[in-house]
Amino acid sequence: MFRRVSAFALQKTKALEIYTDHHCGLFSNLAALHLDHYTSKFGRRPFNASTTSQMPPKKVTNGSKRKAIASPDSPSKKPKNGVPAHRDSTNEEKYHIVDREFYPPEMTNERCQQYISGELPRPIELLDAALEESKDGRAAIEVRDAVIHWFKWDLRTQDNKALHLASEKAKSKGVPLICIYFISPQDYKAHMTSPARVDFALRTLEVLKEDLGRLDIPLHVETLEKRKARPRRIIELCQKWGASHLFANAEYEVDELRREAKIVREGLEKNIAVSVVPDTCVVAPGELESKQQKQFSVFKYWFQAWVAYLHQHPDQLDLYDPPMKNPDGTREKFKDIWDAPIPPAPKNKRLTDEEKKRFKSMWPPGEHEAHERLEKFLSQKVGKYKDMRNVPAANSTAVLSVHFSAGTLSARTAIRSARDVNSTKNLDGGNLGIACWISEVAWRDFYKHILAHWPYVCMNKPFKPEYTNIEWEYDDELFKAWCEGKTGYPIVDAAMRQLNHSGYMHNRCRMIVASFLAKHLLIDWRMGERYFMEHLIDGDFASNNGGWGFSASTGVDPQPYFRIFNPLLQSEKFDVEGDYIRRWVPELKDVKGKAIHDPYGRGAGDDAKTNGYPKHVVDHKESRERCLARYKAGLGRDTA
Repeated sequence: MFRRVSAFALQKTKALEIYTDHHCGLFSNLAALHLDHYTSKFGRRPFNASTTSQMPPKKVTNGSKRKAIASPDSPSKKPKNGVPAHRDSTNEEKYHIVDREFYPPEMTNERCQQYISGELPRPIELLDAALEESKDGRAAIEVRDAVIHWFKWDLRTQDNKALHLASEKAKSKGVPLICIYFISPQDYKAHMTSPARVDFALRTLEVLKEDLGRLDIPLHVETLEKRKARPRRIIELCQKWGASHLFANAEYEVDELRREAKIVREGLEKNIAVSVVPDTCVVAPGELESKQQKQFSVFKYWFQAWVAYLHQHPDQLDLYDPPMKNPDGTREKFKDIWDAPIPPAPKNKRLTDEEKKRFKSMWPPGEHEAHERLEKFLSQKVGKYKDMRNVPAANSTAVLSVHFSAGTLSARTAIRSARDVNSTKNLDGGNLGIACWISEVAWRDFYKHILAHWPYVCMNKPFKPEYTNIEWEYDDELFKAWCEGKTGYPIVDAAMRQLNHSGYMHNRCRMIVASFLAKHLLIDWRMGERYFMEHLIDGDFASNNGGWGFSASTGVDPQPYFRIFNPLLQSEKFDVEGDYIRRWVPELKDVKGKAIHDPYGRGAGDDAKTNGYPKHVVDHKESRERCLARYKAGLGRDTA
């Protein structure tokens, strides 16, 4: 169980499940909810607190705009309970923010409010209800010929809760444990998973297969072309191998929660006990509440509650043992699995040979690499982390986001390891560098908690629905300049080129480039969010969405919209000597002194021009004024 499930919630869920819906949706038995546009995506803590109860450029001529939307939103052809489900999504579809191959149009603000008020059940409540209602039936199922663990983005043997439970269940009856993993081209496309991330996962599977092989545990990996076929295929494999129990760790994106709820129910119908357990977060979503019994939406207060919870429940940081060795004869019995190679990346997510070589060199796969990197950081860098973490040229961070994203390292292991090298067991005390790093890792939990309780952020809506009414630009030329790192702002361009080359970007730079796109260029922040997901090797939907919401001031616990990063000041403060810029912008490598931050404004314009470096695509002062006016007009108020 993830959260307390009330009788009202169960009744509400059952009532909604009787609806049918011809609209785009993942599963018809939950079709009333499928009117919503849910895009499950997956990268790294922010960019940077009220609980629900504490809510305290130059003229563009070649782009299109979204007109400010009057409230209420345009009515849907088929409103549910008097509330229109969808709004006009012309620009969202044109610029690939909404992928109509998999999802319906953008939902209305009123429908968001139905999630906020609890009128619509959250997807996590669907899974909670499925697990609660099937609890007795699943407990009565006897172990048969095998037990299965379903790997997703938890590609590790150490400290993996579902894998540990599956191994214990298999060992209790002396039957083999079998592991499975699905390569899903449609999921990768729908979730905008980058080719680099897919490549990292496949290389990690090779390592994982070897690790499991030493324990005589087979790993079955197959490509499943249709994402809707996943539940049926899982049931088929269980029946093929005589497995009556399947274990998996929960993921908190909308698609995944709905899918797992379906698998739990369909499994029980086939006399298969499907157990979906919380493991991704150190503290499971739903465990933390304010004094008013509300979910936190401000990190400061959430983090205080998170720390207090772990101090009160120190066993939550106990690590799960790796799986035990399978019985003799397992290799011979499942020889076909051992002989099968890991399939290649799907055609829609393949890297070039040069890219494969580059990413393999830059990002070694697997949990052993993750643990080595963690140990090196804690022994050599963490002490200065608080002071140096915002300097992109300093190589002072752990660079573990790719491993958190792929699940080759659990957040629990990271927090436990940091606590154990500190001078105190208090997670918010002792060494300032360690305490700061623990709080940064905690942001990942925070954003997943937000995702679970406010699921519409997974459906292309901002955490603050009213920010939908801001009039965005859709300027192809400016967006292209931003993507390619040719805006004329060196710190912005250096960061974008780092992303395009390495699949990674320093966290401070993520904030800078996101703020620049949303506030200087006034381009729809969701286009940037998508670009990040399609290029980041550490892409994680909750963290990426949270970071973009922070920078664009549309998300949970954001910076106020009137706080607009000045790229020049950010550059001078965090890349003082210009080392980061010179590394990634070779046109400026010979520029001396402070001119590196603004070559055309500080006397190095001739050199910059000769080397092909562009001038500013927009003026900072003009962009700031335009941004403030546009946000005020969209919100209809002068305050954030």
